[in-house]
Amino acid sequence: MALALALGLAIQSASAAPVRYALDPVHTRVVFAVDHAGFSQALGAVSGSEGVLEFDPDDWSSARLDVRVPLQRLDLGDDKWNQATLARNLLDAERHPEAHFVSTRVEPVDGETAIVHGRLSLRGVTRDVALQVRLNALKRHPMPPFRRTVGFSATTELSRSDFGIDAWPSMIGDRVHLRIEVEAVRRSGDAIDPDDAPATAPLPSDQPLPAPPQPVPEHTP
Repeated sequence: MALALALGLAIQSASAAPVRYALDPVHTRVVFAVDHAGFSQALGAVSGSEGVLEFDPDDWSSARLDVRVPLQRLDLGDDKWNQATLARNLLDAERHPEAHFVSTRVEPVDGETAIVHGRLSLRGVTRDVALQVRLNALKRHPMPPFRRTVGFSATTELSRSDFGIDAWPSMIGDRVHLRIEVEAVRRSGDAIDPDDAPATAPLPSDQPLPAPPQPVPEHTP
């Protein structure tokens, strides 16, 4: 009896273990806004982030995130502005080519939102950061290879001077607002997950069905 109970608890524990996902660098993006001399909010984005997520929607507190953001992919919409931002007196991206975030704990708010606490390393400095995170969807992706995919939106605010990025204070604001859009794909090797793949590949819902073949008119001499 005791053995059966122990086995049952072990199976239940295994089934509840967080699933491992790999961040999709194409559909993961960090968007930032920072004051530009009081005239506007300069907007930029960094694409190509990679990392690993462990997530169980029934137990947010067990979630773990490790992500690296390639700063050389930064884009402010102008090559000279990009180069100035990546230069040594600002991001110093040649010596510190990436930002690295590792979660330390997750504070669930409700079934769809949580605060993800972690350590952000940027320009050789590491600071505590808290992300306000919302779960957007967790489902099989509608396009091949039909992998289980999870998507989140997150926001936070940083002080650039906290990371030693304090040049041009009269031109660049200290507060940096971040919006992060994340898609992560279930890690299952190269094989399609049998629980996620349909028997036949459906057309996406926004793609019209192919038109039926039209009869060929008879030739008239």
